[in-house]
Amino acid sequence: MNLGLIAGNGRFPFLVLEAARAQGHRVTVIATKEEAFTDLDGAAAKCGAAIHWISIGQLGACIHLLTQAGVTHAVMAGQVKHTKIFAGGIRPDVTFMGLLARLPFRSTDGLIGAVAGVLRDHGIELIDSTSLLQPMLASAGVMTRRSPTEEERKDFEFGYRMADAIAGLDIGQTIAVKHKAVVAVEAMEGTDEVIGRAGYLAGAGVRIVKVAKPNQDMRFDVPVVGLATVQAMRVAGASALSIDAGKTLIFERDAMLDSANEAGITIVGRERN
Repeated sequence: MNLGLIAGNGRFPFLVLEAARAQGHRVTVIATKEEAFTDLDGAAAKCGAAIHWISIGQLGACIHLLTQAGVTHAVMAGQVKHTKIFAGGIRPDVTFMGLLARLPFRSTDGLIGAVAGVLRDHGIELIDSTSLLQPMLASAGVMTRRSPTEEERKDFEFGYRMADAIAGLDIGQTIAVKHKAVVAVEAMEGTDEVIGRAGYLAGAGVRIVKVAKPNQDMRFDVPVVGLATVQAMRVAGASALSIDAGKTLIFERDAMLDSANEAGITIVGRERN
């Protein structure tokens, strides 16, 4: 398969690149100048993959490069911060401007879903971003040495209703709860910032609930946690984390769980019906 890798922020693109090459795919990397790490150049060279750097707004250039390379399937890997899109500084090309003009609203699902549609129109199918990284998906049940206390379980149960609601509205995927009260809600700022704000507002003992959307499209915006998540929780004094099993990617799993165990943090994978 000729696979296109559209790379954003974080380590996700590196993992997808390595997995794709290990499975024998020919990979063309399209890296976003505003987000992707510059050492992606070295990783692409090591894997024998072509790499091209473009602006987030250059959708037409992205399609041209992928079709030139004979790409039939593509994966989106890595974050593009919503604030980067809405704070200005990005110059959309004609293709991207046309897409924006047709959108009734500009939520994550609406925007990226429209990009997927444009790619499909040019013979490029956007595929499940976790398809190459199945072992990294969260497992069900308690993953740490410590299980949640009864109070933490009650906060999780309370938080699920709220988190599922905001995720279903495509607002965010993370909330912080304490004593059955919502302390902080994610919008565009990201999980670590929500955790930090929750610690500032409510002090030690907040619980973090991160969920997938009710009808999560696994091609994009898949929930991700990792060592940085637990580090943010330790700074904030958060005691418990719930993530959705089979719908959440865990980066640096061993280091993340070691850090959680060291701090007495419990991490649970929720099974969803």
